[in-house]
Amino acid sequence: MKSFYITKYDKTSPLKFGDLPIPDISADQVLVEMHYASLNPIDFKIKHGDIKMILPMKFPLILGNDGSGIVSKIGKNVKHFKVGDEVYLRPDKNSGIGTLAEFIAVGEDELALKPKNLSLEEAASIPLVGLTVWQIYERAGLKKGQKVFIQAGSGGVGTFAIQLAKYLGAEVATTASPKSFEMLQHLGADILIDYKTQNFEDILKDYDLVLNTQDEETLLKSMKILKPGGKIISISVVPDEQFAIDSGVNWLVKFVIKMRSAKVIKEARKRQVDYSFLLMHSSRKQLEEITSIIEERKIKPVIDKVFPFNETNEAMNYLESGRAKGKVLVKIR
Repeated sequence: MKSFYITKYDKTSPLKFGDLPIPDISADQVLVEMHYASLNPIDFKIKHGDIKMILPMKFPLILGNDGSGIVSKIGKNVKHFKVGDEVYLRPDKNSGIGTLAEFIAVGEDELALKPKNLSLEEAASIPLVGLTVWQIYERAGLKKGQKVFIQAGSGGVGTFAIQLAKYLGAEVATTASPKSFEMLQHLGADILIDYKTQNFEDILKDYDLVLNTQDEETLLKSMKILKPGGKIISISVVPDEQFAIDSGVNWLVKFVIKMRSAKVIKEARKRQVDYSFLLMHSSRKQLEEITSIIEERKIKPVIDKVFPFNETNEAMNYLESGRAKGKVLVKIR
């Protein structure tokens, strides 16, 4: 099968393109014929080796962390899917990831029937960002009337996070460039901050939750806007000791994580706020709940650009440039 993959961690070389074997499936797995793959920052972070300490991978590694397609084959123990089902999916690390290929084998808990009101193209944009935001809000216990600050609102995570927060009844502030303001207002953002000319930490106050997608400097500034007891959950930088324990990494990695997170933990304690790091996991149940909300037409996909399969490297470069407003997709077939 045609695939885009890497054979080592590399910051400069393009993804390799070539034939790899169609994966065999176990009795509990589903073989999906991929139609669209969605690109996410975790793809180039994996390629660069930026997160190899907390998310080690085996080579050759097909990249791509979510997407959509049609069920091609099922294992004998599979109960929730049949051949021909249109699905969207987020493979976990044990599946070897790999949506940038013509086929992928995944467990039953890593996919769901796509929303009936979305095309395969639209559905491909949802799983990773949807599950990430769902799990952040679930951990934070976000409630109606609370205030949430979502960094970089025009990105893939941001556009979904704004919509789900508004569905839950929260007040939303976000940062973006002025050219994205109209789109973000339409999605439901209440307070828009120009990240180029304004300092959000001078404007916002007494927030209940911060969704951190930026660097450590921005993370530390974000703590200033939280009320005592507020929560900041990061998906981009500074894994914490609890994450290391939950991930089952070895003692040396735990020690390194503890040392690297010390400054952030100290600042959080000083300001009496709760800090944690989240690496989302696959969940069919949560995807099905997201499906229900999308079918209520309360959340819609925001797609910036769709690249043909043979331009996957150009798609990766475009995503990494930071210019995308919404999701970047690759059309596989």
